[in-house]
Amino acid sequence: MPDGTIRAITGHTELLGLIAYPIRHSMSPRMHNLALAELDLDYAYLAFEVDTDQLADAVTGLRALRVRGWNVSMPNKMAILPLLDDLSPAARMVGAVNTVVNDDGHLTGHVTDGIGYMTALREAGIDPAGRRITMIGAGGAGTAIAIQAALDGVERIDIFNRRDAVWPVAEHTVQTIAEQTSATAVLHDLDDIEDFRACVAASSVLANATNVGMGTLKDLSPLPDPEVLRPDLFVSDVVYSPARTLFLAQAEAAGCRTMNGLGMMLHQGAAAFELWTGTPMPLNQIRAELFGEPQED
Repeated sequence: MPDGTIRAITGHTELLGLIAYPIRHSMSPRMHNLALAELDLDYAYLAFEVDTDQLADAVTGLRALRVRGWNVSMPNKMAILPLLDDLSPAARMVGAVNTVVNDDGHLTGHVTDGIGYMTALREAGIDPAGRRITMIGAGGAGTAIAIQAALDGVERIDIFNRRDAVWPVAEHTVQTIAEQTSATAVLHDLDDIEDFRACVAASSVLANATNVGMGTLKDLSPLPDPEVLRPDLFVSDVVYSPARTLFLAQAEAAGCRTMNGLGMMLHQGAAAFELWTGTPMPLNQIRAELFGEPQED
């Protein structure tokens, strides 16, 4: 409803949601429910704490209940793939999903994270075309960002990750970028500090695409060497709760311009919203409600 009043739930109300762990910090329920109220659409959006060991049961239940759609966040973005019936071309390329659409029991996975991040980056005044980016993390969000950055004309992206279970995923991401885009992508071991220093020194953007800085990791930073920070480096974080992570605080102390994950969250959410409802999210109103920004005419 245009005045922001939440529509009463009835027997016709359809359900939307978010499955992740942890997730109680998420702003997605407020964002989507505000948008639904603004457009007077008969849906309700809820958050469900679902870890990977509960994921299969959760997806079976959501399918059976004909929940219209849901977002997927860490740690489920890749684990959900075998539980779906189909993938969008972008999700197939990325190998991860952050949005599921349920069409009468047929589940299609989409990925909007990369679009959300790149849109937020442009809003911050950073045109990715021709730039070199260094990124920490190669999981679901990192993969989506890396591939979208390559599609959007980034010259080179250096991806740093530890040699853990995600390493093979990162190798596949680099191969995909090489085969399907004109960008250069190189995978590095995050434990190689000298390599990290050299890549950041040659980059104009440094991005954290891990969950370090939130939840039980809120007192940690993914940055292996704060000395790499310099005033002309743009530093971004996919984490938005807390709004100012230790990573961003380190960057600000070094004089860097920074961006947290709120803009990415907003724009990836808007893309998902339209997939479910067929209606664009009223971004100006949502910005005003969530971020206190004035509405544009």
